[in-house]
Amino acid sequence: MKEDRKAHIGLIGDYSADVVAHRGIERTLRLAADAGVAVEWTWLHTRELANEPQRIESFGAFWCVPASPYASMDAALVAIRFAREEERPFLGTCGGFQHALIEYARNVLGIAGADHAETGVEGADLVVTPLACALVGQTGGVVLKAGTRIREICGSDRLVEGYHCSYGVNPVYRARFEAAGLRFCAEDDAGDVRAFELAGHPFFIGTLFQPERRALQGTVHPLCMAFLRAAAVARV
Repeated sequence: MKEDRKAHIGLIGDYSADVVAHRGIERTLRLAADAGVAVEWTWLHTRELANEPQRIESFGAFWCVPASPYASMDAALVAIRFAREEERPFLGTCGGFQHALIEYARNVLGIAGADHAETGVEGADLVVTPLACALVGQTGGVVLKAGTRIREICGSDRLVEGYHCSYGVNPVYRARFEAAGLRFCAEDDAGDVRAFELAGHPFFIGTLFQPERRALQGTVHPLCMAFLRAAAVARV
């Protein structure tokens, strides 16, 4: 049975058919629709968002996608902040995870110069820095912490997920993020952060791994399905 309300998702990022994750996201959305979740989506190129920031107001939920640096980091951060403050469901994967951390650092932690090591200028507060070991094309175990929303959604305490990234949260800032309400809800076996969630928000989760890749094998990741179901009932 199809759900009555259609989820309208804004995909924050600069679409390219050459990016595996982008193909995985579209496949995720189509599979979810086939499974009965009424969904439509629009790619929001960050260069276009920079010129028309008001476009974000019409979307019920946002997915900030991989493949950064974006054409306009500032536009991506504006959209992420809107989702967080207006309580619109948000999922950030890979680059989306990284930029959600930057937005939170700037606007909640008060670190005005928070930036990404991939593009940051000298002297900036780099809250996203190179991983000890790059995870481009790698898979790895992810441990989901007890009592977290992500563990409840996934129904397991451990996942094996695919990556395509070289950057993650700078551990120097970890305690400040946690003290300001961002919960790091998943780690790898070495204890390095692999996901966050924001308590009190209808749905605000970011993962360094790319759950959308599962759709390329024909199934929708439970985290993606939970996001889409939250989007279907979001207020606009």
